Amino acid sequence: MLDRKPVESWLTDMDGVLVHEGQPVPGAPEFVKRLRTSGKPFLVLTNNSIYTPRDLQARLSRMGLDVPEEAIWSSALATAQFLGEQRPGGTAYVIGEAGLTTALHAVGYVLTDFAPDYVVLGETRTYSFEAITKAIRLINDGARFICTNPDVTGPSVEGALPAAGSVAAMISKATGIEPYFVGKPNPMMMRSALNTINAHSESTAMIGDRMDTDILCGLEAGLETILVLSGISTRAETERYPYRPSRIVDSVADLIDEI
Repeated sequence: MLDRKPVESWLTDMDGVLVHEGQPVPGAPEFVKRLRTSGKPFLVLTNNSIYTPRDLQARLSRMGLDVPEEAIWSSALATAQFLGEQRPGGTAYVIGEAGLTTALHAVGYVLTDFAPDYVVLGETRTYSFEAITKAIRLINDGARFICTNPDVTGPSVEGALPAAGSVAAMISKATGIEPYFVGKPNPMMMRSALNTINAHSESTAMIGDRMDTDILCGLEAGLETILVLSGISTRAETERYPYRPSRIVDSVADLIDEI
């Protein structure tokens, strides 16, 4: 990592890096502003497939973060792009919300529960037992199983919530079929982001707050990796992993002068 090229493009996770528990991380608005004025390509990444980029732009704007809609890349967008390339004009039975269904419609997919090419599982606020049962039966009948992200829990004010990875495990247990996960830590998520902004791995940095998704994904995609301690990770916890980030900083506030 000592002879890496200077950073010309930036990828950053959202929750835990720019926002935390519904509030902007101190220094994050200034960090985003510096990114925008620098003219360097950047994307804000999220494994959450619930929201469309427009939804997320509005959410970030309310917290003082001026992120353009086109600078947001979600696991829903990466999943739709992947399916559009794998099986153009295909069909899918979807468990998810507007972020996922809108992305799939945009690539020409038809959403149906009649002999679909894929069952696509994403995040939703209300997982339905009826929908999960239908997904299991469709997979048993031959539909291919895709999941937007492997996160087993998600954050809420009240505590942890079951997320797509947990529901995927339930479906896998019932069918014997493991899904293909598109989102982090699959390097495909990172490579699709790089392609979106025409960036190169040797001159791009990934900022994240999770060792098991953000840092692992960036590492496997060949990026410089920067762990921030403004989310869920502590410096001590990083020692438990067999891989290390390129460096550790307290928050994105420490990176403003590098842009």
